[in-house]
Amino acid sequence: MTDAATTDRLPDSLAEIRDDFLALGERDRLQLLLEFSRELPDLPARYEAAPGLLERVEECQSPVRAFAEVEGDVVRFYATAPQEAPTTRGFASILAQGLSGLTPQQVLDVPEDFPQMLGLARAVSPLRLGGMAGMLTRAKRQVREQLAA
Repeated sequence: MTDAATTDRLPDSLAEIRDDFLALGERDRLQLLLEFSRELPDLPARYEAAPGLLERVEECQSPVRAFAEVEGDVVRFYATAPQEAPTTRGFASILAQGLSGLTPQQVLDVPEDFPQMLGLARAVSPLRLGGMAGMLTRAKRQVREQLAA
């Protein structure tokens, strides 16, 4: 269970996504996750040509690669996930859409338990939620590393 102080730290983009999920019943939440999987933004050409620039997310059962890039005062989150892994792809898309455009501090302030806030705990396996948590953890670490450089 998340407390109000934790949820108040959610940026509007992620709060809106969370609210969209929680407004639905469990069965419809899975459908929304599948919709997100079809909306995973394409990689910029510089990453398409060199996918090794994106970091492998070991917590994911599927081959997922991701990278959070700080451009000035804005973060862009990029990820790849196979079409045949719609759950993982959906989680990557949620983060790509929800983190991109935030400031580095907003990304760093996203609660670690954001994946659990979506109300999918009974609909998807803990391993899959762990994969999304792994993507978020990497994004935050990558942002910290770039700010320190």
